[in-house]
Amino acid sequence: MRRKRGRVEELRIDMTPMIDIVFQMIIFFVVTIELEKQLFTESIQLAQSPHGPMIEQKDPRTVVVEVDHKGHILIAQTEVTPLQFYAIMRKAVKAGGQTTPVLIRGDSRTRHEDIRRCIDACTRAGLWKVSFAAIKEKAKTARGG
Repeated sequence: MRRKRGRVEELRIDMTPMIDIVFQMIIFFVVTIELEKQLFTESIQLAQSPHGPMIEQKDPRTVVVEVDHKGHILIAQTEVTPLQFYAIMRKAVKAGGQTTPVLIRGDSRTRHEDIRRCIDACTRAGLWKVSFAAIKEKAKTARGG
C-alpha cells in the first residue's frame, strides 16, 4: 500500500506476463514430447533388461538408430541402407567428434548379425560410445500386477 495525496493506493503485480510465459512453456514441452515420439518406431519391441543401468540424462548429440526384426536400419523412422548408415555416422563424427553417442534400439526379435552390422559401421566411422536401449521394468497391467 502506498499513500498518494490523502488516498491509499493499492500496488498490484501484473500477472499477465507470467501467465504468458507459463503457457509458452507448456506449449514448448508438449511440442518437444511429440517430436521425440516421432523419432521412434512403435513396432519395435525392445528386449527386457531388469538389471541394466538407467540413462539419467541423454546427450543431445545422441544418434538414435533402430533395427527392426527384419534387420532394416532406421533413423528417425526412415529406412537407410548400411552404406547410407555408415555415411551418416561419418557425418556425426565430423559434426560432434568421436565421442558422439549412438543409441541402438534393436527389436527383441532382431538377429545378432543385424545389430553387429550397425556396431561395425559405428566402429569404422570412428564412434566408440555405442549403447543399447532396453526396457528396465515390465509395464504394469490395469489390475496392478
